[in-house]
Amino acid sequence: MTFWRRLVPALLICPSLALPASKEMVELQRDVALLAEQVRTLQRSQDDKLGGLVVLVQQAVDAANKATTAVALLQGGMQQTIKDQQKSVVEPVVGVGAKIDQMSTDFQALRETVADISSQVGKLQQQMIDIGNAVRTMQTPAAAPPPSTGGGPGPPPGTPAGAPPVPAETLYQNAYRDRSGGKDDLALQEFSDYLKYYGSSDLAPNAQFYVAELHLKQNNLDDALREFDMVLEKYPDNNKTPDALYMKGVTLVKMGKRTQGKQEFCELVKRFPANDLAGKARTQVKTLGLTCGPVTHAKKRS
Repeated sequence: MTFWRRLVPALLICPSLALPASKEMVELQRDVALLAEQVRTLQRSQDDKLGGLVVLVQQAVDAANKATTAVALLQGGMQQTIKDQQKSVVEPVVGVGAKIDQMSTDFQALRETVADISSQVGKLQQQMIDIGNAVRTMQTPAAAPPPSTGGGPGPPPGTPAGAPPVPAETLYQNAYRDRSGGKDDLALQEFSDYLKYYGSSDLAPNAQFYVAELHLKQNNLDDALREFDMVLEKYPDNNKTPDALYMKGVTLVKMGKRTQGKQEFCELVKRFPANDLAGKARTQVKTLGLTCGPVTHAKKRS
């Protein structure tokens, strides 16, 4: 490029230094002059573009500096805001936490106090029941002497043969209390006595169900199944029928009789769809991987 820049002016200024003029030389000089003009034009274009690029780069640098400054200011403002929020929020939360801890301590003390009161009330209730039983025992008339050979008045009508001195209500309450207190053997005996002497009372279905339930709890599956059948057959359509159906199904499943257990669950769903146990029965059937088809009541075990 430097060579051409020097050669072209020299040829233009001192044509005498050139070779003898000819048509080819004139054309060459014209081409050289045109090329030189193009080179100058290209140089000016590059200079202009380079100047514009320098301006753009400078503008970009200025914009970056401004953005950096703005980010720094924003970051500083956010950090200050966070500090202010922590100061205004954390301290009250710490205070609330301390109050909650104090309230938890107070509630714990209250629970302990209520538990003590409940225990004392339970003991007092037991004492009252014992006193009531003793009073009823003392008030029970002596047994009538056996009738003479000549005949005499028999026991009052409706009195169970060999009835215990404890009234039906007291015997049931004692059995229920012992069941709730975990005295399963004693409760089982008391419920059995209740059924023996008061088997036709309103609470007899409940007593029969609890007898079956206690056998199931003790894993006496055959006895439990027999007693649940007694609830369903001896006391049909009582308030314990849904419970007996459900627990009989549970007993059958524990005995490995899944199909028969499913039938009891489906019977419960069919007869008592609005009962709370119906949902549990559906879950049991689903867990067994079965479905409720035509319902047939499971046969009583012999």
